[in-house]
Amino acid sequence: MDIILANGSTLVMIAAAVGFFMAWGIGANDVANAMGTSVGSKALTIKQAIIIAMVFEFAGAYLAGGEVTSTIRKGIIDPALFVDIPELLVYGMISALLAAATWLLVASVLGWPVSTTHSIVGAIIGFAAIGVSPDTVAWGKVGGIVGSWIITPLISGVIAFLIFNSAQKLIFDTDKPLVQARRWVPLYMFFAGFVLSLVTIKKGLKHLGLDIDSTDGFIYAAIVAAIVAMIGKYFISRLKFDESAEKTTHYANVEKVFAILMIVTACCMAFAHGSNDVANAIGPLAAVVSIVDNGGEIAKKSALVWWILPLGGFGIVAGLALFGHKVIATIGQGITHLTPSRGFAAELAAACTVVIASGAGLPISTTQTLVGAVLGVGMARGIAAINLGVVRNIVVSWVITLPVGAGLSIVFFWIMKATFS
Repeated sequence: MDIILANGSTLVMIAAAVGFFMAWGIGANDVANAMGTSVGSKALTIKQAIIIAMVFEFAGAYLAGGEVTSTIRKGIIDPALFVDIPELLVYGMISALLAAATWLLVASVLGWPVSTTHSIVGAIIGFAAIGVSPDTVAWGKVGGIVGSWIITPLISGVIAFLIFNSAQKLIFDTDKPLVQARRWVPLYMFFAGFVLSLVTIKKGLKHLGLDIDSTDGFIYAAIVAAIVAMIGKYFISRLKFDESAEKTTHYANVEKVFAILMIVTACCMAFAHGSNDVANAIGPLAAVVSIVDNGGEIAKKSALVWWILPLGGFGIVAGLALFGHKVIATIGQGITHLTPSRGFAAELAAACTVVIASGAGLPISTTQTLVGAVLGVGMARGIAAINLGVVRNIVVSWVITLPVGAGLSIVFFWIMKATFS
């Protein structure tokens, strides 16, 4: 307690610096969730993707990042056990942020898409279990995270496989793909509008304090989807194509329609991602600020200080602008060859999985969800269409994320403890 009173300002400044570093890592690595397929399918250039993502990621983080945030990420540790030793929780949260951010920096340099959520959770587990006591960790939640390595990519992969195959059969494998595109693409637009509206409601608007229950959420999503489908149908009906042109030209024109859909889905996913995953950086930071401001008292939830959300938003944008291109290239080009229709199937499948997981209360990594979706699209074309070497590296990076985050956190925790104690 005395340590916090004596060094409160210093600890907050250190926490703010490592919180920005963590947000930087999120921008550098996790932004591929929203933009990787758009770039890989050539719907957007890398510069266009980064500019769009900067706008929507920051908007999501700043506008919908949350007036109130849980100070203990995902309930992975029990704060009640730190009541008499609040300084250890402060050291631990700072160490966890620094450990997760360091791992994200390494992974981003190597172009590995890893889970920012699992990085920070692994780091929190490390300092709590070794630095304090194994009893402070909710080990059941850890088992759920490990299970999600298989469940979420599998769900998104199956959905992507089905969406891609339906587009192939209904549009691309027909005698008149353009005619079929005019008929079926508005339906895909309705589906996309519905799912993305649900994602925004579940992962974005809830942070604005809008209490929308499941029934109302479905109704609002259906209304938005119907409007999107009608607008899409109108513009598609106005497109003029040469019916006598070669079939390859028809395919190219259909892909252009899917490219527009890709941009819309990417913007929505970037907003939802910014609103949700900025908590990985500002959650532990908010915990430190709350403990220091309350003189060592630990609260389960606390109102955010005004400067924390902008700090997280700017950090995400900075990491994205400087390092985002490396992981975008892995998602968009390294796993399998993507076209706009394939990228759309992957993006929509990832959004569907987010909605399903949110409804079922499953622990989920948006990174693993999108990678699974891209794999599903690749599998629809056969195993030869997938770069197994890249997939192997990605899976290895997922498996080592928890232990690496935990190990780094333990080291940083001991350094913090030795420095201030």
